Amino acid sequence: MNLKEMLNFADRIVFEKTGQHLDDLQEAVLKGTLQHETYKHVAKDFDCSESRVRNAASELWQLLSEELGEDVSKTNFRSAMERFQLSLFSKNFALQQDCIQISCCVNSYGEGRHPPNIQNPHPPNQETSNPKQTKTSHQDLSEMPELGNFFDRTHELQTLTTWILQQNCRLITLTGISGIGKTSLAVQLVKQIKHDFEYTVWCTLDEFPTIDKFQSNLIQLFSNSENPDSSPTNQKRLPLIKYLQNHRCLVVLDDVHNLFCSGELAGKYKPNYEEYRSLFKQIEKLSHQSCFLLIGWEPPKEVPQLTSENTPIRTLQLTGLDTAAAREILRDKGLAETDDCEALIHRYQGNPLWLKSVATLIQELGIGATELLIDDTILLPEDLKDVLQQQFDRTSELEKQVMSLLATENQPVNFAKLLQNRQISSSDLLNALQSLSRRCLIEKQASLYTLSPVLKQYIKTRRSH
Repeated sequence: MNLKEMLNFADRIVFEKTGQHLDDLQEAVLKGTLQHETYKHVAKDFDCSESRVRNAASELWQLLSEELGEDVSKTNFRSAMERFQLSLFSKNFALQQDCIQISCCVNSYGEGRHPPNIQNPHPPNQETSNPKQTKTSHQDLSEMPELGNFFDRTHELQTLTTWILQQNCRLITLTGISGIGKTSLAVQLVKQIKHDFEYTVWCTLDEFPTIDKFQSNLIQLFSNSENPDSSPTNQKRLPLIKYLQNHRCLVVLDDVHNLFCSGELAGKYKPNYEEYRSLFKQIEKLSHQSCFLLIGWEPPKEVPQLTSENTPIRTLQLTGLDTAAAREILRDKGLAETDDCEALIHRYQGNPLWLKSVATLIQELGIGATELLIDDTILLPEDLKDVLQQQFDRTSELEKQVMSLLATENQPVNFAKLLQNRQISSSDLLNALQSLSRRCLIEKQASLYTLSPVLKQYIKTRRSH
């Protein structure tokens, strides 16, 4: 089928499924797909954001997958449609032999291709007409959480999408303090780009799986998909890296901080989990076409905070929502525009979880944000303190010392000022600052360090007890 015929065929399928024809954006997505254009190019031509194009594409692939009876994606759309047309041809052949025979010759073998012999009434064999079978998308997203409202992260989504789909980065870490929205962002990302991969897998590392168990689970998924009719005992299992080289895979590891020790500097592996270091280095160094996305409060030591454009690894440290997005959270909690929302957002640094917690408290107490902002008050609801304690308890004694020092300072301070207390050596202080930065527990402004108002208040509260 040529482009026009393919679009008309897709429009008929969508109309039969939904009762509505393709809209302009859906048609632009399909045209771009057939012309091998990127979503970014489609977005530019359509004058909209790339994330909007990806959302439209994701919904369209899902709809077509349900109707065609196979996973449809950007990479196999044309061949899936041709297979579907051939299946319709086969079903109707006995009743409409002559006319469908001619239609098949015209529609299935467009310009530049020779139709089958008109004297042979049988439809072309699929294996013969498609000697190279299109790869199907396999997904194991059973551990991916179902989240509520997603608040705008357009820039971050575009950054991650560019790193993964255009720059082909192999190892990416997404870090940030608890409640900042790392998992929510990753879920939205996966929904938008999962159809660009043959395999998409989400793993939550809350049960601390050993490296052998983790790799075995992934290999089993890959090998079962490659040989669905083979018994487990007859399957030849390849090393994990071979599957990552043979297939385009996206593997998300959530709560990766659970691989690391509490009470130590950031990124130190627990006993029996050191082999994850070798896995991450292998993913970075060896050539393959897959991507691992690591989500957590802290990254592995082998992943630097600052990365070069010439390397296949990246780190995105997530910060708070912008004012417009954060206002949506407060609106959901019934706080009006007149309640000094902007000042409240600034005080809680646009952290979605922190804002939800304090907004719920304000709502339940029946007070206004204006009253809360008197005398620079920082409210710490009990649920927020519990969240902060989880992350604070992971830090080493050295880091706790440094945070206590920063909590006493009203202004950001430099390294020399922190050394003046003479309680910590310069070497220990440097290591502690680096670790706290990787845990996203301190803020760095040029050569100055500080704590967020919420963390300062939390540490003062701990002292008073």
